[in-house]
This record gives sequence, C-alpha cells and structure tokens, in this order.
Amino acid sequence: MATDHSSPFSLARIPSMRLGGRAIRALSSISRTSLGASLLKKQLADQLGLAAIARLPESARGPLVLDPRPIAGRPPRTGAPAANAFVVENRGWPKTSSWYREHYESGELTPRAQCEQLLTFAADLEKAMAPSGGPLLERDDAALRRDADASTRRWAARAPLSPFDGVPFAVKEELDVKGLHTRAGTAFLGESPAGSDATVVARLRAAGAIVLGSTPMTEYGMTTFGGNAHRKMPRNPHSPLRGAGGSSTGSGVAVATGLCPFAIGADGGGSIRIPSAHNGVFGIKPTFGRVSRGGDVFGGTMDHVGPIASSVADLARFFDLCAGPDERDSATGYAPVNHVDFSASLTRGVAGLRIGLPEELWADADPAVAKAGRAALASLERAGAVLVPVDIPLADASTAIGYLSIALEVFAEMRSFRLERRSSLSHDFALFLDTLSALGPADYLDAQRLRTALRHQTASAFQSVDLLALPTTCRPAPPLNDDERASGVLDPANLHANCRTNMFGNLTGLPAASAPVGSEEGIPIGLQLIGDAWDEPTVLAALATLERTGAARVVKPLVSVG
Repeated sequence: MATDHSSPFSLARIPSMRLGGRAIRALSSISRTSLGASLLKKQLADQLGLAAIARLPESARGPLVLDPRPIAGRPPRTGAPAANAFVVENRGWPKTSSWYREHYESGELTPRAQCEQLLTFAADLEKAMAPSGGPLLERDDAALRRDADASTRRWAARAPLSPFDGVPFAVKEELDVKGLHTRAGTAFLGESPAGSDATVVARLRAAGAIVLGSTPMTEYGMTTFGGNAHRKMPRNPHSPLRGAGGSSTGSGVAVATGLCPFAIGADGGGSIRIPSAHNGVFGIKPTFGRVSRGGDVFGGTMDHVGPIASSVADLARFFDLCAGPDERDSATGYAPVNHVDFSASLTRGVAGLRIGLPEELWADADPAVAKAGRAALASLERAGAVLVPVDIPLADASTAIGYLSIALEVFAEMRSFRLERRSSLSHDFALFLDTLSALGPADYLDAQRLRTALRHQTASAFQSVDLLALPTTCRPAPPLNDDERASGVLDPANLHANCRTNMFGNLTGLPAASAPVGSEEGIPIGLQLIGDAWDEPTVLAALATLERTGAARVVKPLVSVG
C-alpha cells in the first residue's frame, strides 16, 4: 500500500469544492433523479476513495465476517503506579468533577446552588453565541432541581454516592433522557419524550450525577462540521467563524465552555473525537461493547457511546461508573468479565510503552497539525515511551471502507424515513441519502471483507506495539458560515480531513481518544491515541501523562462561563 500522496485514498487527491446555500439546494433536487444520484455517486466515489477500494486485489480481502466483536492483539497490559506520577485535577481552568467535590465537601457550595447558577450560565451562552445557539438543546428543570436537592442532602449528611455526586453533565440528543425528546438531530424523531433513561444516563444518575439537559447534534450524525438546518447549533467557542465539529457538537461545546466537566457523546466515525479536537478538550471512544448503547437511537456495527471531558480523570471516572454488561446491549457481552479500575491506570506512566506510527495516515496532516502531534509524542518519549513505525497495509484504505460501512448501515436504518419523510430532511442529508441509493448490498459486503482483513492486520500490529498514534483530524476546525449552518454544506475535502484518521477506530472497534495538544492561530489541534481491544487503561495512562507534562491542556476559549 502506498504511503505518500500518490495514494488514491489521500486527502491530496480530493479537489477543493465547497457548496452551500442555493448550490446545495439545487444539487439536492438533482440528486432525486436516478441519473443525478448515479453521477453524484461516481464523483464522490472517485474523490473519497470508494472506487479505489473496489480495485484492491483479492488478496487484500478476508472472509465475509459480520461479527463486530473486537479482536485483541494481546491481553490488556497491566502496570503498577509510576514514580512521581500524579493525577491532574484542577489548574484553575476548567472546572473538573474534583472542583465540585472539593466545594461540596467544604460546604462552600451546594449542588442545588450550583445548578441554579449553571442555568444562568446556559442562558448567558445562548446570548453570547447568538444568532447561533448554546450547547444545551432541551432541559427538564424540575428533574434537575429534584436531583440537585437530593444530592445536596447527601453532601450535608457526608454520604455522597460517588465522585460524580452533584456533578452536572449533558447528554447528546441521540441517547434517551427521561422526560426529554430523543431527536438525533432530525425534525421528525422523538415526537414524544423518552419514558426512561439510556443505560449510561441511568448509571450516572444512580451515582448522583445531575443531567443538565440534552445537547444538539448534526442531523442523524452524518456530518462532521457542526451545522444542522433543524437546530440553532452552537459555534466553536474558540472562533465563531469555525465549526464546532460533529456529530456530538453540543457535548463538545458544553465541556469546552465550562458549562459541565463532562458530557456524553456517541461516535460512529469520529463523532466524539472530532468535536473534542476542534473544541480543545479530551474525548474517548471505548472498545466496542465496553459501554452499553442501550437507549441509543443508533444501531449497526460502528457506533460507540463515550465521554467528552475537561480532564483525563473524568474520562476514567466515567468508565468506572458506566462500563459493564447490560442486557439492553448484547455487545457488552463481548467484554472480559474481570473488574477494571480505570482510575487506577492514570498513574501508570508510559515507561517502556511502544507507540506505533502509521505514517501513511500522518502524511495527510497539515504541517501545524503534524508539528503539534509530534511534539506531544516527543513528550511521551521523554517520559519513557518508544516510537516505532508500524505497517498496517489496509490502514490507508480504512477511511473509504468506513464510509461505505457506516453510510450503508444508516441508509438501511433510514428506509422508512427516506420513503415517507424526505421533505423533512435537510438538503445536505437528503443529498447524502440520494447518493447512497446508487450503491448496493455488494458494496457493503465487499467493504466488510476488507474490514475483516484490516481487523486482523491491526491485531497483528498490536502484538508488537501498545498504542497507535495519529492526528485526530488532518486539519483544525474548518470555517462554517451562517448560510451553510442553515442549508448544510457539501465539502468532501474537509469531510475527509475530519474522518481520515477516525474511521480506523470504528472499523476495528478499538478504544480511541483525542487529547488537546496545541493550536493553530488559536484553533485547537488534537492528537489521537488508539489502544488494543479492551485496553482503555493504557490509553488513559498515556493521556494522563500528556496532561501531567503539560503536553495536553484544555485552554479557556473566547466564549466561556464562570
């Protein structure tokens, strides 16, 4: 597989083309015809590498296996605490869950008083981001005050339920929150409020955490820029002229602005990691099956539920509370049954860890992105890690394989909406579905054969490395103007820049995290670390090392609260 820009899968092969406003509305009309859909499919297939994977030799394919169970290269690593390794908690900005805990313990603050203040902050953010929206979409203030009062009583009795008791969090609108609408960014889902919580929401509530509300996302999670014609989407708090990433847009902004120390996202092709990188915060997609998807609108084999947070410690605390089997999601049966103390992994350090670099995917990163990522990796080297080149032959094609996999799974899930509710779709999403109509089941099944081979190649690579390192996105957050926010945007080059290094983790089902490691002209840049199956602790240990050394740091944006 080629490792330079002659590759048919590289970003350099995609011409710069950006359509929004009237242009995308016109194109959406054309796509409704079979000829228009066929022509668009051919153009996008050439640009995004879909045609190129069809030309890969038969030897690149594995057997047709439709089981998404993650394949491990080795058993999860173990390790004792490293010398002088401490957990970073509070450095002034942002407020982590430990800040809340310290103030509740001292009596300086109560959960009820804090939640009242956060409601004011949410209104302030709405005004500050006008004419766009704030990071909260919908709230149940009565439930919020009820839970805050209960937490206040527990803290008064010195009997908190967990480190998250009284800590506010927000939830992406594709997961059920009792009393709120689960709309998944659409204009037609969630006509009635959810009657119960998604599993992760229920587990966090049981630990005393308090739901601030739901967060807006891009329509059905299928765009990565942060726009949605059906929502007043929040702007990037570091620059109002940039997108905030997607599809977990509001969750990323809620954490970046300091509204809450963590939020729930979901990731089918980078939808946790992209907004984490673009908003300058931490985020992790777990191993497929580690965290339940019970109460998630999405199905399929690519989607994962996980946290976006202001600190690595809060990522770990999320796993301590939310990981584990759940009868609502059979995939949780894939996970090993042994207990994992995720928070304990934060002090392991990285001495002796071998970090593999798939250079064919680094080759597409903008110079500023590559420089920031390499500098962060150099800090891990100084802490004792070893950087090594790694060859995964199908890594270069993973983005195209991922496009076919998730797109056609969504196409099948959206069957009744395509047939009955097309007029309720935004122009860019309707265009996307019309284009997919020119693809067929053979395209999906062939992608799964390639996916099988990729999964086994990756497991082989993890026999000699402990982590893989990639840029989270190849470019910082792209511009997004108000017309594009309202109409949608077609921009294959920036779509590819966002997804180029992210589909790999979804296809393999491996844990993948983004850390904020720098910026270009004030726009954040993320470094992605990918672990072996079920080895979130090693990913967390490396993230904690980056945070401890200052190589990864959450920076206060232009728009914030508190």
